[in-house]
Amino acid sequence: MKVPSYLLALLYLHKKGATKKFIQLSTSEIAKVLGVSQQAISKQMQQMENDNIIERRKGGRGYSIYVTERGIELLNMFYTAFKEALEGSERELIIKGRVFTGIGEGAYYVSLQGYREQFITKLGFEPFPGTLNLKLNESDSALKSRLKMMEGIAIVGFSDGKRTYGGAKCFPATINGKYRGAALLIERTHYSDNVLEVISPFNLREEAGLRDGDTVEVNINTL
Repeated sequence: MKVPSYLLALLYLHKKGATKKFIQLSTSEIAKVLGVSQQAISKQMQQMENDNIIERRKGGRGYSIYVTERGIELLNMFYTAFKEALEGSERELIIKGRVFTGIGEGAYYVSLQGYREQFITKLGFEPFPGTLNLKLNESDSALKSRLKMMEGIAIVGFSDGKRTYGGAKCFPATINGKYRGAALLIERTHYSDNVLEVISPFNLREEAGLRDGDTVEVNINTL
């Protein structure tokens, strides 16, 4: 993936509004603004489409272009990297989301010995077998994307001889200003980027009286 050249193209597409809707843009217009040849831009647009960074629809004098969720995630990651380089990283991020019921895999994975022992050693608590799943809006999804650029506490993947399990990283957190826990970013997950998974030594649904649709605030320590 040619990230540096992608960045310039993504910034221009964002400026033109392509992160919100399909917009009509010709390769000649993009090439002129970026100062490169039309042939180079055509090749780059094709590669960006192949990498699921943009979606294109043929019509009229050219293509209508839309920046995908993956493209928006890249923009947020670039923003975080530049901001931290210039200003230093934030010590805390506050992410809010609405509780929803997942498919039940959290209890299984959190209880696996290879993960559980690392949680105890690295986070200082044994998590309740399950994750609290939070659906995020666009702005909170952007904050989650910023977490991906931060180091966090590494949870190393492992094999039990039959199956290999991927890694993850955690960030210590306080849930609703009261309950200890951690935000969990999993390498291999069936959830999209608008979902945050939270673990805690408590059964948060019971302890905090949470139901689907309730809003939860997660104060995340990023250092």
